[in-house]
Amino acid sequence: MTACAQRNSEGKHYKEMVDSFAAMPPISSSDIVMLGDSHTECGGDWNHYFPGAKNIQNRGIIGDDARDILKRLSQVNADCPKAIFFECGANDLSYGYCAERVASDILMVVDSIRASCPNTRLFVQSVFPLNEDFGRWKKLEGRTDDVPVVNKLLKQGCKERRIEFIDLFVKFKEPSSNKMRREISRDGLHLKPSGYKIWAQTIAPYISRLNKQ
Repeated sequence: MTACAQRNSEGKHYKEMVDSFAAMPPISSSDIVMLGDSHTECGGDWNHYFPGAKNIQNRGIIGDDARDILKRLSQVNADCPKAIFFECGANDLSYGYCAERVASDILMVVDSIRASCPNTRLFVQSVFPLNEDFGRWKKLEGRTDDVPVVNKLLKQGCKERRIEFIDLFVKFKEPSSNKMRREISRDGLHLKPSGYKIWAQTIAPYISRLNKQ
């Protein structure tokens, strides 16, 4: 994800993805949206993780930070989906933003979604851990221990807003460490299929409840 270290919204991939989303049928009130950065986009068709699901729409874009996502929220909020599973943060950290700024920007997106779609179920997912041992992401060097700080602020912000916070971090980190588990990451940042399986298993109970409503 070389775009991860660059401002994204003026890049070619961002524009192509926004255009492709615009060409798709609009998000409906019965849809569940996966909203985020490369972690989300690279999950592909999220329906295949959940037997019988057909209404999960992937709206992740590689390289996105919170402010990039804010710019394209109108594509998600037009008809207010049933639910949104939102994650971002790695790219924000790559710009050198402090943990407080990263959490604040993510919560800014949360507040915008709530203002536009107060009846949409919103799930804020934690920032994923990093593993600097791979030596791939120079602009994320030294940020491993900032991730749990961001997540603590997000959890508190969600509690104050009465929004559900899903702690993925704890499932993806090594025991007694803040590092991403090596065996489920392909480069210290992105997930292998085994990582997506863990992610899907974590949110499966939420998806199941939503699809019964």
